[in-house]
Amino acid sequence: MTDSSAPRPALSMLDLVAVREGGTVADALQIALRTAQHAEQLGFARYWLAEHHNMAGIASSATAVLVGHIAAGTARIRVGSGGIMLPNHAPLVVAEAFGTLAELHPGRIDLGLGRAPGTDPATMRALRRNRVETEEDFPRDVAELQRLLAPAEPGQRLIAVPGAGTNVPIWLLGSSLFSAQLAAQQGLPYAFASHFAPRMLHQAIDLYRNLFRPSAAWPKPHVAIGVPLIAAPTDDEAEYLASSTYQRVLGILTGDRRRLLPPVENYAAQLQPQERAAIGDFLAMAVIGGPDTVRAGLQRLADATGADEFMLVSDVYDPALRLRSLDIAAQAHGMLWGERQRLGAGG
Repeated sequence: MTDSSAPRPALSMLDLVAVREGGTVADALQIALRTAQHAEQLGFARYWLAEHHNMAGIASSATAVLVGHIAAGTARIRVGSGGIMLPNHAPLVVAEAFGTLAELHPGRIDLGLGRAPGTDPATMRALRRNRVETEEDFPRDVAELQRLLAPAEPGQRLIAVPGAGTNVPIWLLGSSLFSAQLAAQQGLPYAFASHFAPRMLHQAIDLYRNLFRPSAAWPKPHVAIGVPLIAAPTDDEAEYLASSTYQRVLGILTGDRRRLLPPVENYAAQLQPQERAAIGDFLAMAVIGGPDTVRAGLQRLADATGADEFMLVSDVYDPALRLRSLDIAAQAHGMLWGERQRLGAGG
């Protein structure tokens, strides 16, 4: 049954900037910009880039640079990090980078922060040098970033220039309860990484909402959830296109990371049962199918989570079909909540 009182979640997008098999990094960066421009035309709320390092199939390692590139090539959509992996960076450097972006693109920059390394141990050591992270570091670094992006206080010795006074919105990202609790305590918006780690989604959202302390910028809790999405005119075609995502996920699970591969007919049928089960667990929040299936999937997620935003992740090998996937999702989203509004008005 459709709950006409449920909020209408905004549509946003998280881009890992996949390097496709047979393509180049330059191609991947151009595809990301075209996708962001298309998402803006569809009315998406924000477009985020994710920090990953030393991965052949992902071109978003210099995340702040990419945020600036995407923001410069668009006009209205918010652009940001989903996220900056804070343990890899000094808070002052992050504040200066995102403060610069905020001065270049006022009112359009988001700073999503994660506490995972976003890479393998060897690369983590290369990024952090001799730094050893403790559990207390992340909350302390978040607090320092909040101070650096706020207006400078009289007598403040460390000032981010640019950065101070830009008040770039900080989001906390996570796939466990740690960041959910910290976001609630600090009155910050929270994005759950259910596009790859959905197991604790409901527990984290409940914890965040129950513990949320209103802040000046965020008087109410605000939840975004990651949603793997592959849409096509038919369920069969969507399942075929999703085989690129299935191959990527299996590579992550087995340590065989590659570039984004072309789709394969009947790919899932060729896998071992345990491989299919592992991919299914990874993609438990995925919405894959034709327009009716997508519409039902978005409704199911909205009813189950009450999310304020769906952060779509769409790994389609053919860039044009990826844009079509977003078109179908936006249409299904608009039809679904248009129907909810009509039911609410008529009830």
